[in-house]
Amino acid sequence: MRRLWVGLGLLSMGAALLPASLSQASATVADEGSYTKTQTITRVHQKADGTDQVIAESTVKVTADHTTELRGRERVHITWSGARPSGGRASNPYGESGLTQEYPVVVLQCRGVDDATLPEAKQLRPETCWTTTSIQRSVVAPHRTAVWRHDRHEPEGDRAERSGVEPFPEAECDVPSTAIFSARFTPFIAADGTQYLACDALHMPPEAAVGASFAPAELAAFSNEDGSGEIDFEVRSAVENASLGCSRKVACAIVVIPIMGISCLDTDAECRRNGTFIPGSSNFEGAEPHAAVSPRYWWSESNWRNRFTIPIKFGLPPDTCEVLDSRAPVGFYGSELLSQAALQWSPAYCLNEKRFKFQHNRMPDDGAFTLMSSGTAVAALVSGPQEQRAADPIGFAPTAVTGFGIGYVIDKPDNAGEYTRLRLNARLLAKLLTQSYPASELGRGHPGMAKNPLTLNRDPEFKRLNPGLDDKDREAAATVLSLSNSSDVIETLTGYIASDAAAMAFISGKPDPWGMKVNPSYKDIEVPRREWPLLDEFIPAAQPGTCRFANNDAPYLSQVAAPVTFLRTIAEALIDAWPNVQTTCEGPLAGGVYKTGRVSRQPVGQRFMLGIVSLGDASRFGLRTAALETKANKYVGATDESLSRGVALAEQTSRRGPFLISQEDVRKDGRAYPGTMVVYTAARLRGLGKADARTVASFIRISSTEGQVRGRSNGRLPEGFLPIRRTGVTGKLHDAAQTIADAVEAQQPATPEPTGEPTAEPTTGPDPSPGDGGGPGLPPGGGVDPLPAPGASAPPTAVPTAAPTVTPAAAPMPPTQAVGSGLAGNLLPALVLLAAVGFLATSMLRVVALTVRRRR
Repeated sequence: MRRLWVGLGLLSMGAALLPASLSQASATVADEGSYTKTQTITRVHQKADGTDQVIAESTVKVTADHTTELRGRERVHITWSGARPSGGRASNPYGESGLTQEYPVVVLQCRGVDDATLPEAKQLRPETCWTTTSIQRSVVAPHRTAVWRHDRHEPEGDRAERSGVEPFPEAECDVPSTAIFSARFTPFIAADGTQYLACDALHMPPEAAVGASFAPAELAAFSNEDGSGEIDFEVRSAVENASLGCSRKVACAIVVIPIMGISCLDTDAECRRNGTFIPGSSNFEGAEPHAAVSPRYWWSESNWRNRFTIPIKFGLPPDTCEVLDSRAPVGFYGSELLSQAALQWSPAYCLNEKRFKFQHNRMPDDGAFTLMSSGTAVAALVSGPQEQRAADPIGFAPTAVTGFGIGYVIDKPDNAGEYTRLRLNARLLAKLLTQSYPASELGRGHPGMAKNPLTLNRDPEFKRLNPGLDDKDREAAATVLSLSNSSDVIETLTGYIASDAAAMAFISGKPDPWGMKVNPSYKDIEVPRREWPLLDEFIPAAQPGTCRFANNDAPYLSQVAAPVTFLRTIAEALIDAWPNVQTTCEGPLAGGVYKTGRVSRQPVGQRFMLGIVSLGDASRFGLRTAALETKANKYVGATDESLSRGVALAEQTSRRGPFLISQEDVRKDGRAYPGTMVVYTAARLRGLGKADARTVASFIRISSTEGQVRGRSNGRLPEGFLPIRRTGVTGKLHDAAQTIADAVEAQQPATPEPTGEPTAEPTTGPDPSPGDGGGPGLPPGGGVDPLPAPGASAPPTAVPTAAPTVTPAAAPMPPTQAVGSGLAGNLLPALVLLAAVGFLATSMLRVVALTVRRRR
């Protein structure tokens, strides 16, 4: 029903697909969607003689880094200064867990426009602000502590014993007697007009149910002792929260409320309290704060009137083309690295009747290449050389420069905030991938690993690079959440490991300088490789009659690793700090059955989780990525500069082939990012139908020109990608793309391969975005200060890359059929079967190729 609701909303837009941005007259909203506003907020009591008593006054400045073309679950970076310093820091600021603080900054997502002259149904008000629990918006309290009834700014009717809803639902909500208790309900008004009384959990919207798909996004954020603070706030679209209903058509906002305390109408002692916690203190025990300065009454007018309203505008939803364009899509299958770009590019095709309906279907690169080369798909999106099995020549057109990162969410001890400068080297990544950390006492009995640190955060090598983190036991800290299927990302990551002498020595069985040894199951595993196998078979002993004894038939460390199919799944797990570790054991359930499953989300303040992510996802969702070691003691993060240096090292080994980035060259350079990858549109240069050839050539030309203009709107290149330009370091990619586009459209027999250096064919035409690089567009990272490293050694000798294997020609191209965007992550059964046949045909070839493939 949600998808239908969004779709009907889109259909009603008609030509009004690009409404003007919402703005506040008193705020600054820049063209790129950033927001800045400064205002003075106060807490002023009324004295017995009717005069004012100023208790506190602050000049607060609030900023947001971007507010337009947002997508569901995207995070907006918000900062503030000048707020009242907070006290009683909660261990978890999200949802109702954040209510036990004093003077925090409440941040919510609300529907509507903050304009009192509009009809009430269109106005932003407390009733249209989302909270996950009823306790955050409604209260029943003894008269003595009902401080909102003394708020001088509340209308008289809202200071009554019963307020917020008329008629008041005494019986429906089982409200205690007025002789003792006061009650105030702030109902939630859904996008469809439904009113939820919010007096208890049963009277909340469905998205607020216990165990809902998404954790709370609203929070009571802590201000430092100097009044400053910052958060990454996750926005939800109608796709994630239909009741809130935010979309491109439905106006919404992020509301920031610095809690100053209720301004009192009279001399009530509870209302006039100033707090029990000193600034900067913690309240991990959950002691009750003074109500008048707590976030619980954010809706009371004294607090609400101090709000900063940040209008936000969502981009078109993922199903836009499916709803608005009835034409059959042209499927481009392959690399998930392109997903965020494809999300913005697709409407620029389907909403232009002169173009075709582009559809990106994510799947492993080699499977996509099989579909393309066999004639089942017009093109494949791949990020490296592939094993060719058809006689027709294939061209690789550079389409995007991006890459992967090691995303992380790690908290500092004592709830001091998030750790932001993670450094990793190849040996640490090898330890994680080879399951060489026992993970818990269950894994302590693993043969050959008894003396290994249980988890990464206990490893002396990790602690030397990242000092000051805790030693707490977490199974998730023993692994990096990875992919279960074949991927060019895994090949590049393991190529990075293969280029490092210390990492390879560890894999071959040599202990690290602190005595840690490789898991024997992975000793001498060959790298690089496209798939990372689960080789460990250790099953720990379990006591009879226990849950684990009843479910102890799976290797323990494989349950800890628990790889997934898509990079997006990893990104969302990091957003939620929800490891995919499958070691929770529950029971006995009905019939004496025991059940194993996923562990719980990690609480704020105790998070430690790593995962392999695309740079596009990392930028979209505000995930941090680690800096990786290149030269000894030199750590490089993903930035425009470091990706540009990676592209500068790329070399073409054949005139129409991909550009290869040698990891040995990356290490020699020292400033190039090891995760740099180029995504290509691979297509046949012979045997492709004329219409399909024109379509593919058109996509290559548009994506390598218009699609390289950085921005957040339709057709633009999102953050997490380095723009390809006509000139500068990426000029060779631009020229190669135009050459391949011409060759695809011409569909002529392949020319003999040149024996010397490849030459790029020049093209003409305006550069849509001149110059190299661009503004900031990649996840947080960059070079960091070097540290001394024990036992440094020279890098290993490079191994040459094996040439692709050529096999007989593929079958003719079938007509393209419409595929709904809901199937983008899951191929049609026939296509999966065909891809599987290709995988089986090449599995033995890979074994041979791995021994000679160049360690990139």
